[in-house]
Amino acid sequence: MKTVTVVIFDGVQSLDVSGPLDVFSEANRFLLPGDRYRLQTVSVDGAAVTCSNGLGLNAGLTWRDADGEDDLLLVAGGPTLVERRFDPAIHAWLRQACARAGKFGSICNGAFMLGRAGLLDHRTVTTHWNDAAALAALCPLARVEADRIYVQDEGLYTSAGVTAGIDLALYLLRQDHGAELALNVAKRLVVVMQRSGGQSQFSPYLDHLAPPDSPIAEVQRHVLANLRQPLSVAELAAVARMSLRSFSRSFSREAGMAPAEFVQRARIDAARAQLEHGTAPIKAIAYACGFGDAGRMRNAFVRVLGVSPQRYREAFGQDLGT
Repeated sequence: MKTVTVVIFDGVQSLDVSGPLDVFSEANRFLLPGDRYRLQTVSVDGAAVTCSNGLGLNAGLTWRDADGEDDLLLVAGGPTLVERRFDPAIHAWLRQACARAGKFGSICNGAFMLGRAGLLDHRTVTTHWNDAAALAALCPLARVEADRIYVQDEGLYTSAGVTAGIDLALYLLRQDHGAELALNVAKRLVVVMQRSGGQSQFSPYLDHLAPPDSPIAEVQRHVLANLRQPLSVAELAAVARMSLRSFSRSFSREAGMAPAEFVQRARIDAARAQLEHGTAPIKAIAYACGFGDAGRMRNAFVRVLGVSPQRYREAFGQDLGT
């Protein structure tokens, strides 16, 4: 019997706890007694904690009396975890517990607790898209892959935001007992076995805007107002009244990406908005957003978001009725 432990705290996100644990709990329905999972929670804030949504949880153990017999130890996330500092003794306990466990990791921004304990250095990890930049700043020796739903780096497993903990748990279950069991559990939980695409399809993709009074910001405003136009780099340099070489360097420095990439992201975001809130045909959206035709837009969506425009509309489009 393998022990799965989730570390919790006051203000934890309840889905970070219940989602992964429910995967292993449902798996126990299909497994022989000797193969089942022993599930437990360990609190670093006392046995009784309050989740970020107000739900009360009573942990089976606190960190001071945890038995250290974990086969898998996962740290849950929560809205306050990005800024929260824990006692050094808790970090020391976490390092020891993760060293003893066969596998360890985090759900959502639980990666910050691992990072502050020094467990992410020289590792490839992910976290909630909204916290990825902050995690990269906290752990400069880690490689943070912001668009991944989950990442395995040897015995370290990290997941993206909230419900991605279910995806990670299904992946871990598949490693333990094969794809058929993981698929049966996914069916019982009414979730997909393998999501299409990464976190970009959920996040505000265009978030690299220059300071408002910068010539680069003027160029960005020009791009957003003229998406149907070709918007060559030479044209954008002329808007900024800069040489092509100087413009490309300045744009990359201030926006964190090349001009052509910004144009592509702007077009994708504009198309996403129309797919979410309108009923226009995909080919009309492709023309309006500057892709030229539906095929080019589809290629851009698949390359950047991992899903086609049609799949994106099916997943996120509003039912506007008639």
